[in-house]
Amino acid sequence: MSLNPLICLKENEENNSKFVETIQSQTASIASEDPLQNLCLASQEVLQKAQQSGRSKCLKCGGSRMFYCYTCYVPVENVPIEQIPLVKLPLKIDIIKHPNETDGKSTAIHAKLLAPEFVNIYTYPCIPEYEEKDHEVALVFPGPQSISIKDISFHLQKRIQNNVRGKNDYPDKPSFKRKKTEEQEDCDLHDSKCKGTTLKKIIFIDSTWNQTNKIFTDERLQGLLQVELKTRKTCFWRHQKGKPDTFLSTIEAIYYFLVDYHTDILKEKYKGQYDNLLFFYSFMYQLIKNAKCSGDKETRKLIQ
Repeated sequence: MSLNPLICLKENEENNSKFVETIQSQTASIASEDPLQNLCLASQEVLQKAQQSGRSKCLKCGGSRMFYCYTCYVPVENVPIEQIPLVKLPLKIDIIKHPNETDGKSTAIHAKLLAPEFVNIYTYPCIPEYEEKDHEVALVFPGPQSISIKDISFHLQKRIQNNVRGKNDYPDKPSFKRKKTEEQEDCDLHDSKCKGTTLKKIIFIDSTWNQTNKIFTDERLQGLLQVELKTRKTCFWRHQKGKPDTFLSTIEAIYYFLVDYHTDILKEKYKGQYDNLLFFYSFMYQLIKNAKCSGDKETRKLIQ
């Protein structure tokens, strides 16, 4: 009995198509289960060893901690500091921490540990003065006035224009300043000469979402350019019920902001430059995920 070659060819194509669809579906499923799987990270062997040996002493305060001390912002004794990656950032970062935020549960500490030269943490009501620098500072926080990262340059340049106009309203100002104002006003905000950003610092609020209002409404933060990360989704193991999955943990917000800033503002291809900001976070995520699957309550308690 002979088979029609056209029928065989059609069946092979259908089988191949189904195979490709199956592989794509499996890949998507795996990515959904582990959104942090493709990060370019330093070796986490030091964390694996520390996890196996349990809590260790902080060399500064003597407290018993896991991986790092969340009050001194340093790795613990069994996590050699030279084995912790250092991340270079394109911007300075200020983190305003709510006084009632539990130190041991805050992911903001990760940023300070991994990029110590670029990150400062303040406990509310301690907030730096930003009023004179509102053209080079932005606050990452969702809201009706929030803009996307790609629009930061436009809005900061607009602020510079408005500030110069305001100063020029005073007639006793030197004439060279008025001339500078006229030149500034002639510059189209979308012109290539005005492109780029004056952004030098980005601010994050470290708090549970139910407590953020106290810090966000502080007059010292009012009037700052507000930026929202609308397309990113959290995989935080302490995600708060009733909140959308676009409400990120602090370290997630910092990481995703910098990735988008790199591509949308710096116009450079992202090659994992900031992935190590998730060095601790990704390890804890996987540890807790495995503990949940195995029912290992002791491991979950150890890092929670």
